[in-house]
Amino acid sequence: MERAYHRWWSERLHRTMELLVFGHAGARVIVFPTRGGRFYDYESWGLVDALRPAIEGGCIQLFCLDSIDYESLYGFWKAPHERIARHVAYESYVLDEVLPLSAQLNPSPTLIAHGCSLGAFHAANIAFRHPQRFAKLVAFSGRFDLTARIGRYRPLFDGYYDETIYFNTPCHYLPQLEDSERLNALRRMEIVLGVGEDDVFYESNHRLSTLLWEKGVWNALCVWAGEAHCAAQWRAVVGYHL
Repeated sequence: MERAYHRWWSERLHRTMELLVFGHAGARVIVFPTRGGRFYDYESWGLVDALRPAIEGGCIQLFCLDSIDYESLYGFWKAPHERIARHVAYESYVLDEVLPLSAQLNPSPTLIAHGCSLGAFHAANIAFRHPQRFAKLVAFSGRFDLTARIGRYRPLFDGYYDETIYFNTPCHYLPQLEDSERLNALRRMEIVLGVGEDDVFYESNHRLSTLLWEKGVWNALCVWAGEAHCAAQWRAVVGYHL
């Protein structure tokens, strides 16, 4: 299995960013890390090995990203409007720096967004905001409304709300989405949501699935036994869903 390390100065984030690429061909899979995670976590947790047959067979190529969550969504030392602005800059880094690199390395037109936990939010949000660019979403154990308290998890913006937060909260902007071109792109996308039946984020996944169906957007909500918010569960199912 080919494994390549990339590192460069991001003009959009004004800092050095790193990522790992696994494989040589196939659908390009953009892998977002869990909260505050690193670009090597997906490999360290055995998820790359779980996908080894598909990677070595040229079915998929993984682009495992680094996070800046503690500078953006979880950077509580900043004002909320600064945090969401930093998040938007991260999206620009992915769209304008990572995706061109992936296309340079691999001409496959098929692009997949994938992530676990907070990475599922990143994957879903970027895919829903730019559905013309993505063919598939695979989101495990995600939280899709960062403005609400969910169990022990606090709302991230301390009651602050603006248009940028609205347009980066799938459970808020999807009900109001009327643009036919964007909706048709969403309807062409394969969408897989996976969550444990006892996960504190179960209702968030159920609500997102319902909102998509209400817009005529096909999706599969896969419910696993127990909490299932862990690498062992993700390893067990990723080969099937991805």
